[in-house]
Amino acid sequence: MNKNGIVTEIHTKIRKEPFSAIYELVGKELGRGKFAVVKKCTEKATGKQYAAKFLRKRRKGADCRMDIFNEIAVLELAKANPYVVGLHEVYETNSEIILILECAAGGEIFDQCVADNDEAFTEKDVIRLAKQILNGVAFLHRNNVVHLDLKPQNILLTSAKPLGDIRIVDFGLSRRMDKIAEVREILGTPEYVAPEILNYEPISIATDMWSIGVLIYVMLTGESPFLGDDKQETFLNISQVNVDYSQDTFEGISSLAVDFIKSLLVKTPRKRATAEECLNHPWLNPHSPSHPHLHAMSASSLDEPEMSQSESEPESPAPSPELAFESFLICPVQGELKTGRHTFSFSEPPFRTRSEIKQELIC
Repeated sequence: MNKNGIVTEIHTKIRKEPFSAIYELVGKELGRGKFAVVKKCTEKATGKQYAAKFLRKRRKGADCRMDIFNEIAVLELAKANPYVVGLHEVYETNSEIILILECAAGGEIFDQCVADNDEAFTEKDVIRLAKQILNGVAFLHRNNVVHLDLKPQNILLTSAKPLGDIRIVDFGLSRRMDKIAEVREILGTPEYVAPEILNYEPISIATDMWSIGVLIYVMLTGESPFLGDDKQETFLNISQVNVDYSQDTFEGISSLAVDFIKSLLVKTPRKRATAEECLNHPWLNPHSPSHPHLHAMSASSLDEPEMSQSESEPESPAPSPELAFESFLICPVQGELKTGRHTFSFSEPPFRTRSEIKQELIC
């Protein structure tokens, strides 16, 4: 493992024979990005369907083979967990490495997040899927791995109708956390990144937990809590934890669900609930005694104003002229999320110059 948390030792045999001799591509591409493409394929010998992820070994003139090995290493580590996408085989050509992955036929949960009311998730659906997401993430965290790009586009379903189980995908940004060395990187998707990412502070398993808070908010409401009119407004909303918990936004959703989200969208990483604590939260276990991490609240408290955490902490991240976000999405984005109500607006950018955020679809 290098100083940035990238693991380069893998155990999967890299096959050199022609991919086309073993697999046949079927249908249209599942998605395409700047450096990769994902296509559905069929194993000729068995007739089983898989997703073939073609990753370019050189990107912008740099050798990225070790980054691909890191993704393979994490998939190997998580092979025992049913909620992480399975790795079947790996092939290599002169220009690409091809990951043969489990095919999650139900597509990404993003589709249901932006669906009409009759097709959107119910709270009961979200509770079941949240437990599975948290079980997968808890497994990663117990093994000192952080995903760093958890969002609806990176959570797939085994089937859409009936609603199947989840598979966590796209470990291109994941890192192994060493207890000695600190990992500081600007990674992720703008709407889902934690404040410490913006501040260029150390990454931890708590960084994933913030993203899960945003993810559950989106699954329940169909709205993106921090999305602003531009990147700078989104960053400021995250930095100041400007979240709309009003009854209008959470109409028909339980107060326990809101409390669950509040336990995660906390600016200070060490104060966020862990994956294990979340699995014991009363929202996910309605028949169990209250968990000590639960913040006491009632339905009427949703309309009560909350003191902004930014009053006691710096309003904006430490600026850096070289910051850039790169997000590698597993599935094509369809539809759009609504911006959360009452997002913060401002007349002048809160940060100094930043590079443009790049979102690269690699399905």
